[in-house]
Amino acid sequence: MSTFLYKATDLAGTIFEGVLEAEDTREVIGQLQAMGYIPIRIKQSKSDQFSKIQNDLSKDIFSMAKRITSKDVLRFTQDLEVLLDAGLSVDRALSILIEVSEKTKFHDTLKDLLKNVESGYSLSEALEMHPAIFSKLYINMIKAGETGGVLGLVMDRLSIFLENNQELKDYIISALVYPIFLVFVGGVSIIIMLAFVLPKFSIIFADMGQAIPLSTQLILGLSDLLSNYWWLILGGCCMIYMGLRYYRRTETGRVKWDRYKINQPIFGKLIKMIEIARLTRTLGTLMKSGVPILRALNLVKETAGNLIVVQSMEAVYGKVKEGESLSRSLNEEGLFPALALNMIKVGEETGRLEQMLLKVADNYEKSVRNTLKRLINLLEPALILSLGIIVGFIVISMLMAVFSLNDVPF
Repeated sequence: MSTFLYKATDLAGTIFEGVLEAEDTREVIGQLQAMGYIPIRIKQSKSDQFSKIQNDLSKDIFSMAKRITSKDVLRFTQDLEVLLDAGLSVDRALSILIEVSEKTKFHDTLKDLLKNVESGYSLSEALEMHPAIFSKLYINMIKAGETGGVLGLVMDRLSIFLENNQELKDYIISALVYPIFLVFVGGVSIIIMLAFVLPKFSIIFADMGQAIPLSTQLILGLSDLLSNYWWLILGGCCMIYMGLRYYRRTETGRVKWDRYKINQPIFGKLIKMIEIARLTRTLGTLMKSGVPILRALNLVKETAGNLIVVQSMEAVYGKVKEGESLSRSLNEEGLFPALALNMIKVGEETGRLEQMLLKVADNYEKSVRNTLKRLINLLEPALILSLGIIVGFIVISMLMAVFSLNDVPF
């Protein structure tokens, strides 16, 4: 049995918090429903004191952060879907979410949403007043649910859509944490050796007045450059970075950069799979929620992170608008692989295009995870080996110089 902390409400809107013991979250939901409560949030309690302190610390840090993240929007969507599914009105559900909201800025946003809804605006119109938080895709799905009278169902699909996107994003970030940490620690170690340790050896070798090996001369020259001209190197790196950043903001620069990313031999295939998974899931979710295909295609391009993909989807939109099928339009652009195109074509022929698009997304998200796992498994030993070679070269170069000074053959 595990201990769960819950936050729930009744039909009158009163908030209840407490602790329940159960095997899993579903059992907690069942217990709360038997008590006449509507569950809002359930999380497992951690008895370990260190975990508790860690959670409290992270909670304080995140509560201080002002920026509203995609996780905040996901939690809001999930909570609102639960309350609407329980039969509460939109304004009553928003009132409850305001009471349980923990982040100040999002709390203010919810209060503004409630004020606008109570003033006569629809939920989608109220959300439209906060474009920095809620995307056009999000708002159009809500609008489609309101038009079709199935807002609760659309909210459920929207929750699943956002959750899948967040899971994929979190998986990619967590997979890259260790390689980035490895490069950072290794790079800092090498810089410390070159900037602070080796200059002391340079003084010793200069006092001896004897010839030292070429490799040692190269290492000491690099150390001298880093020690005396670090400000020039740092300034040059900053200027190069700012120049590249400015160039990437131009349309020509972004097109060239995005084309390079998607065509590079190692990570290009992975980037393309991520874009395909994102596009098909977005398109399938929009169409399943009642958004017409042309409007859906127009919204889909906004979710793409690559300008080459955006241009391809603009071309697809124009062809579909002229009466061409989606599968044929995608095939002509050459972005989607044969398997995905055939699945989409089967979906068109069987009248199950939305379901087939979501299946394509599932397949490619799984492929992204598998491909990323293989790349990381190869990247980690390669990074360790590369850093080991660099450090080993520095150490051996210094040892060769020491042995040569003592006339000891190396």
